[in-house]
Amino acid sequence: MKAFSMEEENEARNGRNQKPGVRELAWEAVRTEHLVKDAWIDFRRVAYRLPDGTVCEPFYNYSRRSYVVIVASDEAGRFLCVRQFRQGIGRVTTEFPAGGIETGSGTEYGASAGAEDALAAAKRELREETGYTSGEWEHLLTIPSDATIADNYAHVFRARNCRRSSERSLDETEFLQMELHSAQELETLIREGDFPQAVHVMAWLLAQRRETGGSV
Repeated sequence: MKAFSMEEENEARNGRNQKPGVRELAWEAVRTEHLVKDAWIDFRRVAYRLPDGTVCEPFYNYSRRSYVVIVASDEAGRFLCVRQFRQGIGRVTTEFPAGGIETGSGTEYGASAGAEDALAAAKRELREETGYTSGEWEHLLTIPSDATIADNYAHVFRARNCRRSSERSLDETEFLQMELHSAQELETLIREGDFPQAVHVMAWLLAQRRETGGSV
């Protein structure tokens, strides 16, 4: 399966900006203030020139690293999930294994020649968070994480027939529990609001569509 590098991610982004009619709609950044810029995030206040020439501000956006989401199932067809605290909504959530792509740039964002490719990141995150590995991988979709305010991408993968191969290897700030769920249990979690990561719900719907023979 073809890996999807951060360089290709940037090329795809730039290529879309060259499509017919895009320039007539594009905004031009005329002034940028970096409110927070450290190893983790580049959070900006930006003034834009709109297509009619009006300069409008403030708009806020940020850069963080792109990440992977893995819809993984074991040999019995159960789906690998993790439970952990999410500070944004202040609660413990159930979600799929996921994590950031190593940039090789010394920050949590931005590409470099040593950047990890998305498939390698997916395999690493699955192994680290669950102790499982798979020999059956499929790339489902690469999509902006939040096109309104952020410039990072989510790379969604499907991993089948996963097997336990090692102990988990969690980061020092990761406190999570692994769970196995049936498809029906996942549907219930989503319906009842206990699987609240939007990109992860999208990943589930894409995976289910593939299982029924649909294209992504």
